Parts: sequence; structure tokens; C-alpha cells
Amino acid sequence: MAAVNYAESYERSLAQAYPHVLHFGELYSTANNSIYTFLNAKTIHIPSISVTGRKNVNRDAIDGVFNRNVDDSYEDKTMQFYREWSTSLDPADVDETNMVLTIQNATKVFNETQKFPEKDAYTISKIYADWTAQGGTADTTVLTVDNVLTVFDALMEAMDEKLVPYAGRVLYVTPAVKTLLKNASQIGLRKDVTGTATSVNRIVDRLDEVTLSTVPSTLMKTAYDFDTGFEAAEEAKQVNMFLVHPSAILTPSKYSFVGVEAPAAGTKGDYIYYEKEYSDVFILNNRTAAIAFNTEA
Repeated sequence: MAAVNYAESYERSLAQAYPHVLHFGELYSTANNSIYTFLNAKTIHIPSISVTGRKNVNRDAIDGVFNRNVDDSYEDKTMQFYREWSTSLDPADVDETNMVLTIQNATKVFNETQKFPEKDAYTISKIYADWTAQGGTADTTVLTVDNVLTVFDALMEAMDEKLVPYAGRVLYVTPAVKTLLKNASQIGLRKDVTGTATSVNRIVDRLDEVTLSTVPSTLMKTAYDFDTGFEAAEEAKQVNMFLVHPSAILTPSKYSFVGVEAPAAGTKGDYIYYEKEYSDVFILNNRTAAIAFNTEA
């Protein structure tokens, strides 16, 4: 039987896991990732078309001149988030920990405690940076039980005015804002009493058909430092609400290399694991209206 290629199976399992383990998983399963393709190893070439409006028909004359009323333009998105991670393991450590300290276990913990939270942090901060660079301005209302729904309604109304599709919008909030929503005086909670009436379901997972997702406040900052791992930057602001339609987001990700080596002379008798990845998060320039934030002032 052929030996299992751990590197290939690991990469495949990651691709399957992204929508489920990332807090911003919906943005990693957006259709844009399959619509737009790479121009080269790390650049995506995105076309867009603009057209003019209609005009009145002249019934008394035939205008024989046809003008081009359609134009195209392109925006290139080049991945900049180039990350690597590696580790070695002495076979003696594997044996003496009763197979606890293995490459498989180490990469599992790495993914859950480092890589996935780092990708969440990069996602929110990169979208915020690109959005503000395109002229976006965050709402800075201090949220309370009495105004949280009013602020939400204002963000939704602004998107409605810009013809952003209603279906599919996602609202990401911190746990504190989720609590405000649960206790908002204007909200109608569906309270399902189960069993012998000893428990009440107070879960709020949708607002006006908008999917509601809770993200830890540590992963809802406007800026991070990504030297080793990630941490909130000194100038970072707390994001309280992030309303988005996934059609405005592009999240390309590709592995240039994932590999594992068994103990050999070249590894000094250790197990060796190494991975590096090109990835990034972009907003489509003509869909910035599908993004809105409430942050601290």
C-alpha cells in the first residue's frame, strides 16, 4: 500500500475546514473566489463593465450614428500576505510523550490556536484598511441597549440606497454587542420553551433576515501587527459591528508548499514540517457600498 502523502491530505483538509473554523468563514466561501482567476502566481485580474443609461427615441428621424456606450476597466489584486511556519520534532520526544507530541497533533493545535485566528484578524483588518482607503467612514456611535437597533437600521438603509442585494448580508458583532441585541427593547425574541418548560431559547441568529455571527472582540480590531503570529496594533480600534455582503469580498488563498519529512541525515534525525502560503483579502472597488462598520471613536 502506498504511503499516505500527509502534505497533500493536510492541504485538502484545510480547504474543507475554512468555512467552518474561521469566524469569517462566509467570506472564504464567496463565489468570487471561483469567478476571478489568477493572472499569474499571485495576481488576480478583475474586469468590470460600465454602460450609459437609455434615452428617448426620435420617431421623426433615423440616427445613423452609433456610439459605443459600454466601457471596460480592470483592477489587479496582488497577494501580499506571505506567511510561513515550521517545526522539528525529535523522535525521542514523540516516543516519550506517548505519541502526544507528533507532527499531526502539533499542526492541529497550530491551526486552531494560531493560523485560523490570525486569518480572522487579517481578514477584518484588511477589509477595514481597504474600505477606508476607498473613502469609507465608520459609524462611531457608542452602542447601547436603546440605540443598537437604530444604528443597525441606519447601516442597512445606507446599503439599501446603494442597491446592495438584501439577501445574503452578514452582520458580525462582538459578544458585547450580541448581548445588547438580546436585550434591545425593540427586538422581538422568539422564545421557544422546551421539554418541561425549564429552559428558554434566547438565541438571536438573524436580524431582518441578515445572518448574525458573533466574533471574539480580540479578532474584531481595525489593525494588527503580524510580526510573529498576530496582536492588536497600538492604533487599533475596536470593531463593534461589521455589516457586509460577501459579494464585495475576494479571499484568494493558495499554498506554494506544504511538506513533511521523516527522520533522515538531512534533518539530523528529526521529523521536519514546513509550510508557506500566499493569501490575501480584497474588496472589489465598485462594491464598497456593501461594507459598513461601527467602531469605537
